[in-house]
Amino acid sequence: MEVLDKGFVNLVNFMGGDLAVVASARVSNGITPEEASKGEEADQKLINFLMRNRHGTPFEHSIFTFFVKCPIFVAREWQRHRIGSYNEVSGRYTEFQPEFYIPSAFRQPGSNNKQGSLPLNDSKADEWLKLGFEKWSQLAYDEYQFLLKQGLAKEMARMVLPLNLYTQYYWTVNARSLMNFLNLRAAEDAQWEIRQYALAIKDIFKEKMPQTFGAWEGNGYLAP
Repeated sequence: MEVLDKGFVNLVNFMGGDLAVVASARVSNGITPEEASKGEEADQKLINFLMRNRHGTPFEHSIFTFFVKCPIFVAREWQRHRIGSYNEVSGRYTEFQPEFYIPSAFRQPGSNNKQGSLPLNDSKADEWLKLGFEKWSQLAYDEYQFLLKQGLAKEMARMVLPLNLYTQYYWTVNARSLMNFLNLRAAEDAQWEIRQYALAIKDIFKEKMPQTFGAWEGNGYLAP
């Protein structure tokens, strides 16, 4: 799923699903995986019960692995969610390509939230700000290339690159932690850029685990 101007979210592996939630919950009663499902209605009732009463561990048996391309500043917010596994491209070994996130519209500080923002609503300002982002991003990359040509190590030359440079990484996360991520990053007060990624992941979550998604949504996005 394409996100922002050059980014994406790609689900590369998935294990478990709604049936894994049901099976791991019913094993308490000695029920085997083959006998776990009691039919769609009964399974949905159980998942709703688990969600509503915050019995979270059964949701940990469904696993998602995503391959993500996003700006570095989005990745650093993302990686604050520590209950997950990350492997990211390394600027010590790989020469970065000149791929930068350039906003199409700009924002000003929010009036009631120190870390929030509001639309600038000024098309002329958007135009010259965009030109400025493009100019300074390219100048930083040119300096990066110059330093490499002078023989500087990649691990040092990368220091001049800005936070809107795109990075790529794998993220493996269980459904319980995924719901916590979505509660925070798909919320209206999340930074707009990371919210676009969270909304894309929300659609993938809905497709892969419709019963769990329905229980999560039906309980006001309750994180078990």
